[in-house]
Amino acid sequence: MTEREGKRVDGMDEVNEVNEANEKTADELLDAVGPAFGKLRRSSLLEVENPISQKDLSRTLVLRIVLEAEQEAPEGPPEITVGAVARHLGVDPSVASRMVSDCISAGYLIRAASQQDGRRTVLNLSPEGRELMARFTRHQRSAFECITADWTEHERLEFARLMLKYVASQDALRHRPAAQDLPR
Repeated sequence: MTEREGKRVDGMDEVNEVNEANEKTADELLDAVGPAFGKLRRSSLLEVENPISQKDLSRTLVLRIVLEAEQEAPEGPPEITVGAVARHLGVDPSVASRMVSDCISAGYLIRAASQQDGRRTVLNLSPEGRELMARFTRHQRSAFECITADWTEHERLEFARLMLKYVASQDALRHRPAAQDLPR
């Protein structure tokens, strides 16, 4: 029995899952990707260094949008609105508004008047929001290291590279013209 075959997680033999994945057809593997992504979000709650509450985990969805917009804005502070959050998350504006209000009540976001159009309200991270995101980033790294503890360095880096490539491709799809906007 190899070291990997001897590992147990929550009383289940990890090798059975690995062997089953290796024996699946290409279609079975591709069909399993969607459910696997659903499990990824839940695994973020693993009790590793700097655990994040379930409520704050949900808040990081909104905070990440604001943080990434700030990081990607070369010419000054971005103007992220509730509508932009709704579009990014693919939810109704009323849902996004409730999510944003919750982040504001928790002290993680600040509403401010737009410098470009005083009639608009924009969102900025508060110092507490920045700290939560820094803690969440550390938590994600710890969770990844815990989950992949028995992977080789090559496997870890290849997975990370492919995950980032997947996310970049997903973002590119988000920015393409909608089907109804394309010429027929």
